[in-house]
Parts: sequence; structure tokens; C-alpha cells
Amino acid sequence: MRTPREPRPVGGPAPAGYLPISDYGIIGNLRTAALVGRNGSIDWCCFPYLDSPSVFAAILDTGRGGRFSVSAVGASSGEQGYIEDTNVLITRFTTDTGRLAVTDLMPLAGEIAGRGGSHAPPVIIRILECEEGVVDVAVEWSPRFDYARIQTWIEEVPGGWLATGGGEALFLCGLESDESDASRRDATLRARFTMRKGDRRLLQTRWGLEDMTCDPTRAEAALAGTVQVWRTWAHYEDLAQTPRWAGEWLPYVTRSELTLKLLTMADTGAIAAAPTTSLPEEIGGVRNWDYRYAWVRDASMTAQALVSLGHPREAIEFLQWMERTAEAHTGARQPQVLFALHDATADLTEIELEHLEGYRGSRPVRVGNAAAYQLQLEIFGELVSTGYELARRGVNLGPEALRFLSAVADYACRRWKEPDQGIWEIRGPPQHFVYSKVMVWVALDRAIYLAEHHGLSGDVDRWKKARETIRERVLTEGYDPEVGSFVQAFGSKALDAANLRIPLVEFLPFDDERVQGTIDATLEYLTKNGLVYRYLTDDGLPGGEGAFGLCTCWLVDVLALSGRVEEAREIFDGIVARANTVGLFPEEFDPETGEFLGNFPQAYTHIGLVNSALYLAHAEGRWVPEHAPAGIPREGLR
Repeated sequence: MRTPREPRPVGGPAPAGYLPISDYGIIGNLRTAALVGRNGSIDWCCFPYLDSPSVFAAILDTGRGGRFSVSAVGASSGEQGYIEDTNVLITRFTTDTGRLAVTDLMPLAGEIAGRGGSHAPPVIIRILECEEGVVDVAVEWSPRFDYARIQTWIEEVPGGWLATGGGEALFLCGLESDESDASRRDATLRARFTMRKGDRRLLQTRWGLEDMTCDPTRAEAALAGTVQVWRTWAHYEDLAQTPRWAGEWLPYVTRSELTLKLLTMADTGAIAAAPTTSLPEEIGGVRNWDYRYAWVRDASMTAQALVSLGHPREAIEFLQWMERTAEAHTGARQPQVLFALHDATADLTEIELEHLEGYRGSRPVRVGNAAAYQLQLEIFGELVSTGYELARRGVNLGPEALRFLSAVADYACRRWKEPDQGIWEIRGPPQHFVYSKVMVWVALDRAIYLAEHHGLSGDVDRWKKARETIRERVLTEGYDPEVGSFVQAFGSKALDAANLRIPLVEFLPFDDERVQGTIDATLEYLTKNGLVYRYLTDDGLPGGEGAFGLCTCWLVDVLALSGRVEEAREIFDGIVARANTVGLFPEEFDPETGEFLGNFPQAYTHIGLVNSALYLAHAEGRWVPEHAPAGIPREGLR
């Protein structure tokens, strides 16, 4: 359909015990993260790292998963907002008698551009302040170690409370004995107390036994320091670095910038696809995957988006991590599809946690991801593109990165003729996916550019021959004149929204009739209520899925750069309107109800939002920076 309808309200009522996915904000410390609901409950958190087993997992099983809840009695839900240009979250509850503000953060100190310069203890700080009247406060603290597979014990210790199980420990301070009740039967600590206007109170939970103290003065200093760290990174104090091109979309671009940074790992340079596992692509369905890893594709796109926002160090550190990780894992500079965030050799075997019921009954809950061992040819294009985007902006990649990228190009050149699982990680038989071939072309094209302009060494003549052969195969077998569009795979007539990127990666110009035909077919057959499905073909799995946020942004991009700016803006305004109350986006949406689906918040959608805002700014004639993403021709860059 050509004219997107107005987006419907985000979310809706969820079964008892579960919030809509859209009702969560996120906090983190560049090692791990936690989801905080509008009801004041931390329902997801893993310690010490994002891909470690969970400590709180009520979002995947409200009865067994465990939570850390702080709420005002008489208020079932609060209003959330971030302290401006930070990842520090405030939830405000209003009752008939008063108002309570809960400020949540994971402390962060030092230099967070790139890796290795920051310090972040494994702590969640919750600062409670009664802003008006009198408020009764209810607390629940029920850690469940190892995805609730291990029995937990809670006991009172000097200075607070200690939960232990399976050799792990979590400490809580800020609650007194006379206001708390620790149940040994269900290993749950509950407390209730009254706060009056001006009262301020600290609750703090920390992983491990290193520091079992609760100092309000240190917590207040940590709050101020964490706010400063985030604002400094986001150029809050340097107005010259503000993305002026974002215009009215600046708050959403900034939130996306901060969210993408939140998914980077400060100690390694790895970038996660999302902070959660098994949030379903269809409520009650089986398409529930673990995204707490570094996909070469997703992380490369994140790095490129951060470059566009003026953060090249994250991209450089990612490339260096990728080179180290690939070599450590395989003994050669050949990346697999995804890796653990801190251990290159970690076992990513996919298993099902049968004891957890899943979000709103959506089983199975999975940890690990079998896609790690698939062949996905398109990742090589994204990886070399990251180096290309840096080099064409004057960043010196260095000999190690250049050697790595040369090896990636060689590997892509050797394997491009093989069928693969594609960008969408199809779990059916491998196919000759059109987009996969296009992205191998991209890998070789960018490697040739780097060889000709930036000192990369390699068999350039071989790369050129393969590049031309791939191009001919895509144009003859990947485009179907009867459909009037590029198709999903050689010999298929099915559509795939990934092919929208063909002009964005400069494989064909935007005014090519085959490109415009692909755009029109996507609008007619894959778009519903202004949202774009990835594809609508059988992929070997039961059930269905929602419309994809990133694909919707790709449609905006190609419309904008094709000169179809009014259509692009209408769709983009529609997706921006679907952000939750704190500016976060999921992987997918139900196009009928607007409900958030899939893991959350999703790097893909935030990447898409940044790029779409930039492409639209360019298409509308606004100033855009020298570090605009690929797809916008720039004198002297190619």
C-alpha cells in the first residue's frame, strides 16, 4: 500500500504479571544492562556481563525469574524519562497522597570513548526521593541466579542482605531489619516503609562480595559522575558537535546514539545486537532468540552509525576486536557470524530453558544462538564497509586492520559461489540469496578501494574479476522482470526488504528502473500501516513475525535519496511516533496494534533511525556532516 496509515497507540494491556515490552527503559554501564519497567521493577539483568546468566529475569517468567522492584503503594505505573543526554533513568509515581521519584543508574566513570578508559563496578543504584506529600514504598528483591536454574538463599548480614546460590552472590543494602521480611521459603525479600517530602533514600545491589557497604554520599557522587560521563561522550558540552541536521528528530537521534553506545562493551570493543534474549517476534510463538552477542553484521552497522555521529573510535575498536577475536577463535583472520562479548572461544550452542514459561507464555526461552555456525556471506560486506567508512574519512586504519580486511576479502572471494543462510539467518535449506551476493560485491568493491587508496595489500586483479562476475549474476539471476523487482534468491519470485539496500551500497544508482521497481514492490506487497516486513515467504519455522523496524528505515532511506521525499518523511514520522515514552525502539512491531515485538531495545532499529534522519536531512537540503553514511555521493571520497 502506498499511503501509510496513522500509527496506532504503542502497546496495550498484557496478561497479569507482564508489562508490554514498550513499558521498559534501560540502564547500563558498558558491561551489562538492566530493563526497568514503568512499574519500578527491574525485570531483566545479567551480571557481570550482558551475556552472563541472568540474576533478574521476571520478563521471561514472572513467577520464577526474579526481580528488583521499587514502587509507590497505590500507583501501578509511573512516568519514565532520562536525565537529559544520559542513560540515567527516572521513574515518577504519583499517588493520592504524594509523589515518589526513583532514579536508576549503573555507575560509570572515566573516559568512555573507545575502550579501556572507564571504570564500572557491577552495581545498580536506586535513589528514592519523595518529591511531594507522603508515600508508602514497597520493595521486592528476589534474585534468581543462572536463569533461575539454581536455588537461591537470602540472609541478613552486617550492613544489608545477601543472596547466594551456585557460587554466586548479590548484596543489597538500604533496608532495615524492622521494615523487611525475608522469606526463606521462596527466597524473596519484601519491605515496606513510608517517605515524606524531602526524604531521600539509597538502595543498592551489587554482584559479588567485593564491597558490602552502602554509602549515600558515594552514591550521590556516582550519580553526578555518571551523568557527566554520558553527557561528555554525547558532546553535550560541545554545541559544535551537536547533530544539527537532525532538526526536530534530535531527541530521537540522541537517544539512539546513547542506546547504541550502551550496547558496546568497554573492555573489549564488541557491540551487542540487543541486551535481551527470547522476547518473542510473535506473542506465543517460537521465534525467540538470544541477541546478547556481537553479530559481525549488526556490530558493523552500529559502528558505521556511530561514525556518522562523530564517534570513530568505537568503529576502530570494533575492527580491532573483530580481528583479535576471529584469529583467536579460528586461528585465521576469518570471522564467523557472531561471537560472545568477552570470550572469543565461548560455547554459543543454543539450548532451551524449559523451566521458564517465556514472555507471556512464549516458549521456548533460548540461550546461545545456532546462527553462530551458519554461513552468512553478507557479513563480509558489512565488515569491510566499516573499514571503508573510516578510511574515506581520513582515519588511519593501521597495518593490522588492513591485513585483516584483506583476509576477509579473500575469504569472501573464495566462498561467494556457495549458497548461504542469508542476512535473516534462515533455518531452512541454504539458498543463493541475492542480498548475500550483493554484499560480497560490496566487500570486494571496498577492498579494491582500500587497496587503491589506503595501502591495503591483496590480489586486486582477482577481486576485480570476482566483483564483475558477481555483479553480472545478480543482474541476470537476481532481478525478475515479471515481478519488476529484485527477488529474495536466484530462481525465486519472493520479495526481500534487504534488497532495498542495493542503491544504498552503491551497487546501482537510485534512478535505475530496477531499483525503483524494488521500492514500489516493497511498498505494495511488504508494507502494512507504514511498517515493512522482511519477507513473507516460508522460512522453515512455524508461526509468523512482526514488521521489521530496520527494514522500515531502509524504505525511508531509498525513498529519500530517490527524490521521493514526501513519501519518505511520512513513513519516517510514522516510525518515530512509535517510539516508547523514553525514545526506545524494539526489533519488530505488530503493524495492526503497534505492539513492540522481539528483543529490546534493538540496535538495528536505532541504527536505522540515525541513518534515516541523516538521509532525510540531506534529501531536504539541510546541512549534513562530512561523515555522512555511504549512499550519499561525496566529492573525492570514492
